[in-house]
Amino acid sequence: MKVIADLCVVPLGVGVSVSSYVAACEKVLREAGLKIQLHAYGTNIEGEWDEVFGAIRRCHETVHALGAPRISTILKFGTRSDRSQTMEDKVRSVEEKLK
Repeated sequence: MKVIADLCVVPLGVGVSVSSYVAACEKVLREAGLKIQLHAYGTNIEGEWDEVFGAIRRCHETVHALGAPRISTILKFGTRSDRSQTMEDKVRSVEEKLK
């Protein structure tokens, strides 16, 4: 099953700047071969269910391995059974209505 997810991984107990932890998680997602789009407060991910959620687990494992004692994650995701839809399709639909 295809899924589109919005992931925000927040390491706790590591100081104010978390960009190095975010970069490590982004590397995990890239290595998984998933379609991703980094944005200011997270990453959109598109792919097969098991691959997406497996990569999210590896993000947590990686961030913990880098020394983060706690992680708070916000995850939104959606699936469709009526048709195939990409991240670009969703954005394009809204942009067309703004014209």
